[in-house]
Amino acid sequence: MDSADSGLAAAAEWFGQPRGLTILFLTEMWEKFSFYGMRSLLVLYMTKHLAIAQQDASWIYGAYAALVYLTPVFGGLLADRWLGRRHAVILGGLIMAAGHFMMASESLFYLALVTIATGSGLYLPSLPSQIDSLYAHDDPRRRSAYNVYYVGINLGAFAAPLVVGTVGETYSFHWGFAIAGFGMFVGLMTYLAGARYLPPEMPRTPNLAAATGAEGGPDIDLVRRFAFLASIAAVVVIFRGAYEQFGNTVALWADQSVDRNVTATLSIPVTWFQSLNPLLIFMLTPMLVMRWTRQARLGRELSSGAKMSLGAAIVGLSYLFVAATAYWSQQHAVRASWPCVVLFIVAMTAGELYILPVGLGLFGRLAPKGLTATSIAVWFSAGILGNLFAGWLGTLWSPLTHGIFFAIIGAVALTAALLLAVLAPKVTAVERNA
Repeated sequence: MDSADSGLAAAAEWFGQPRGLTILFLTEMWEKFSFYGMRSLLVLYMTKHLAIAQQDASWIYGAYAALVYLTPVFGGLLADRWLGRRHAVILGGLIMAAGHFMMASESLFYLALVTIATGSGLYLPSLPSQIDSLYAHDDPRRRSAYNVYYVGINLGAFAAPLVVGTVGETYSFHWGFAIAGFGMFVGLMTYLAGARYLPPEMPRTPNLAAATGAEGGPDIDLVRRFAFLASIAAVVVIFRGAYEQFGNTVALWADQSVDRNVTATLSIPVTWFQSLNPLLIFMLTPMLVMRWTRQARLGRELSSGAKMSLGAAIVGLSYLFVAATAYWSQQHAVRASWPCVVLFIVAMTAGELYILPVGLGLFGRLAPKGLTATSIAVWFSAGILGNLFAGWLGTLWSPLTHGIFFAIIGAVALTAALLLAVLAPKVTAVERNA
């Protein structure tokens, strides 16, 4: 962005940020309302309505989630090279909306999952890749922009189980999926209405050499940069194996083995627990951003790599807490108390804020010029094997005791924390030179 563009972006502000960030924030909010609304019902729909066995449902859930993160690898390249980011968002949103409406029909179930994943491939990398262009390179708001954007993601994720999940769980799965499709449509209309506040379309990059000005082949620095980003994504694969249990086996645990009764007549729906995570993100994000800003002024802010390692460790410890809770309740032949689920979600959310938005921002800032969507797609690619890994781990749910199962999940997250700690010095060095 040149100085003139930077001046326009700074002049057109809402809430102390460029107006375009609000448009991207709201668009992502509605997309996540539809995505997480459908996801909150998916395992319950398969096991209760379609009578799919738990282990098969876990594999399907993992394979679908993996496909959602596989398609952005190709969608990011299409956006950077040919379609452009705006056209990719619009086309992807339309395809995703169609897929959500298709979920209302049992006969279209598998085709609907593939359709949603296909649209997501164009949409996921193309929307956040526009954030960095809203700011001048030296704008102090640039580092925290992705955390603000992450709140938008979780605003939609908070409302989704309360609306889509409640309708689907208590009234009709089909109506729940239809509401998810409507949310996707509203998000697309928001994006089109606010298009004038978004950054100008970047020039297309037909090949990797053009992205860096190299002739006769890709620049070696470009290859090294992507190899480095891929190494971080590989570790995040391991982390996601544990993290993605929240929408899978944790939901089953809350449904089967947790006493959700608040009073004699009031019971907490399973899908409501999934709304607590984004609610806590609203509460914790401002505090964390203020803390990091204060530490930065004092020269004591943790590097992005150290933050990600700490986040994975916190998530691992939260699963060990669930393991101990599940073991105790099974030993005493009682159901776990619902406040234990709340404590787990509080800890897991705190860890999540140290790794997921921080990692997304890291990949956005380290993206080579002209390949922002592709770089963001590398970040999302961690979900490919990560969700397959999570699906495989989920198959251990039935043969193992709940205590042992969650202890394994905790160990997986702690392994990711250790590997991220090893990479942290290199992350610091690369980020300093970016």
